[in-house]
Amino acid sequence: MFAPDDTIVAVATPSGRGGLGVVRLSGPHATSLAKDLLDHSAPLLARHATVSRIVDTGGPSVEAVDRVVATFFPRPGSYTGDDVVEISAHGSPVLLERIVALACARGARLAEPGEFTLRAYLNGRLDLVQAEAVADLVDAVTPLQARIAFDQLEGTVTQAIGALDTELFDLVARLEASLDFPDEGYHFVEPGMVAQGIASIREGVAALLAGASRGRLIREGCQVVILGKPNVGKSSVFNALVGSSRAIVTPVAGTTRDLVSDVVDLEGLAVRLVDSAGIRATSDAVEAEGVDRARQAVSVASAVVVVLDRSAPWEVEDQQVLQETANSRRVVAMNKMDEPARWSREVLALGRDVAVVAVSAMTGEGLEALRGRLRTVLVGGGEVYRDTPTVANQRHIGLLERAGASLGDAERAARGGATEEFVLADLQLARTALEELTGKRTPDEVVNHIFERFCIGK
Repeated sequence: MFAPDDTIVAVATPSGRGGLGVVRLSGPHATSLAKDLLDHSAPLLARHATVSRIVDTGGPSVEAVDRVVATFFPRPGSYTGDDVVEISAHGSPVLLERIVALACARGARLAEPGEFTLRAYLNGRLDLVQAEAVADLVDAVTPLQARIAFDQLEGTVTQAIGALDTELFDLVARLEASLDFPDEGYHFVEPGMVAQGIASIREGVAALLAGASRGRLIREGCQVVILGKPNVGKSSVFNALVGSSRAIVTPVAGTTRDLVSDVVDLEGLAVRLVDSAGIRATSDAVEAEGVDRARQAVSVASAVVVVLDRSAPWEVEDQQVLQETANSRRVVAMNKMDEPARWSREVLALGRDVAVVAVSAMTGEGLEALRGRLRTVLVGGGEVYRDTPTVANQRHIGLLERAGASLGDAERAARGGATEEFVLADLQLARTALEELTGKRTPDEVVNHIFERFCIGK
């Protein structure tokens, strides 16, 4: 763990040049350090922007470094819960690093990755779920990812888990109290109400987990492979979905020999689209390697877009691609709808539950329908509503599953007439899982691992 009583400093804005850059100081000596850096004799006023200059007094003469705006956020109402001073300077990396160096020369320590948010967590400004949401919000690449992360930062998941933990705590307290009266048995809660109460809590956990796979796909993004035999227009479909000519398109079969990928925003989903080599038997060693890589990509993909050329005769290779993807989540794209059709959907011999869309990569017709069907295949239909708890983090999912399993064991024990001790043992395991999720009882190594993935300055 980091030393929480040091005064730390770091550049809080992304690396690179910009109009503005922010250097953040946090800790017990933040204001005195800022005073040493600034050409400003009066104390900084709380939450008041102060125009000043950064000066270097370490040389034979005082040297002005930059004109800045300094803002003081006093504890405990700052981001970290400690005194914080944020210095907005011009966004030159050279200037920002010099300000950091000057602060370190006066006693500050360069912050570790995520240390500002870690202090917010340690000082009770955020729980662990909200702290993780900070990193998710910074990493968001689609509006939907940002919205889910912000809702989590606002406490939607925390409140839902807190409500379940409150119910669980009340039930545990009643059972523990009854242990003080062994001759009375279930003195503080009727036996029939125990199983009923546990079942209610378990249903709440199950409700949070119901949308977890969808939430995880939104948070983490997913991979979709575009597959088909050569010359059906896979690369053209790929380019049309990406919105640029990323993949080479020629009339020559076997043009694509390696995986070409790009990330697109698919109605809020961050989807890595992968264009692949045409699936066919070939004696060309390079093309054969491309075909093998295409099949490997399919094995780890969240979904597959099977591209078929409906303007060409139906061939055995088309059927082979359908058979190879039978166990994958998929959308079948009947390409080249701008040309006369040589076969109809009935040739596919697929059930009506399989998503089949007619498209033209050339004209763009049907592409919106393809995007919509692909999104439905990935995360189902419906909207993700604002201010509703969406569990999207694998750590949260695992702990909720653990809590649910313990609650199930406790419910079975209660219905089977087990004594309070046996029921309580499982309920305490469920509480431990919920408290580890929010950070009330999380091992230090887990906390360290979470904050290590943050960027420096956050």
